[in-house]
Amino acid sequence: MIETAPLRPRAEAEAAALPPLLARAEHLAGAVLLGEHGRRRAGVGDDFWQYRPMQPGDSRRMIDWRRSAKSDTQFIKQREWQIAQSVMLWVDHAASMRFASNDDLPQKADRARLLALATAILLNRAGERVGLSGTDLPPRRGQVQITRLTEALTHEDEAAPDYGAPELRGMLPHSRALFLSDFMGPVEGVRAALTKAADRGIRGVVLQVLDPAEESFPYRGRTIFESIGGSLSHETLKASELRDRYLERLAERKAELQDLCAATGWHYGLHHTSDSAQSALLWLYSAFERGGAR
Repeated sequence: MIETAPLRPRAEAEAAALPPLLARAEHLAGAVLLGEHGRRRAGVGDDFWQYRPMQPGDSRRMIDWRRSAKSDTQFIKQREWQIAQSVMLWVDHAASMRFASNDDLPQKADRARLLALATAILLNRAGERVGLSGTDLPPRRGQVQITRLTEALTHEDEAAPDYGAPELRGMLPHSRALFLSDFMGPVEGVRAALTKAADRGIRGVVLQVLDPAEESFPYRGRTIFESIGGSLSHETLKASELRDRYLERLAERKAELQDLCAATGWHYGLHHTSDSAQSALLWLYSAFERGGAR
């Protein structure tokens, strides 16, 4: 099991290494912007931001009758403080995420947790509420929340299935989200989650985390392929003959994820555990800054 103490300092170190990334926000009235979904300036709560259609649960007192009179739809006039978005994280804890092709590389799970926590630290510093989907951690701000996230992320489930699918439990309508996984399992679960999220106005970022061996398929000769959880096994005498077919299916999976993200308004990214964690964190922050998927 990964210790809580080592994980958090490493994540904070990744976040602390980003002063150039925060420079743009500092130039914009000293605020930290997360694209078009967050507050434009820290401390400002009354500036008008946008109209949106009325939704179930909205009070009729919130209706802007002047704007609504121009169409058949009733509109709500939102102010900045009303749309400062919550960001929910989902980190795949399935057995497949425990794979590392050699001892010099981190497990996919370790890298995904590190990036998730570092992202949470950055968002928290920017005044955003951050939570963890599939747990009892609703979106909140503050250092106590970061500690709770750390504890939740370091918990491992030895009985986890081979492959996971994103959970929407705890995600608020019109919030933002970050999904981290290898996405090597059935794509139907991902499609269902992104479709439901889009229907609820949830936008976000999908980051596929892969080991470099999963990209290059360096196997030759007699090889036994087994899933980390042990439920799948395949033996071949000529592993190299599977390479082209495997790489084709991997390319198809990436294309499916990209198409799903494009159709639902999410951002798709790919990260290899052999690459710098800081570069992935920079990309994640930039993705949220571009709109966290509008």
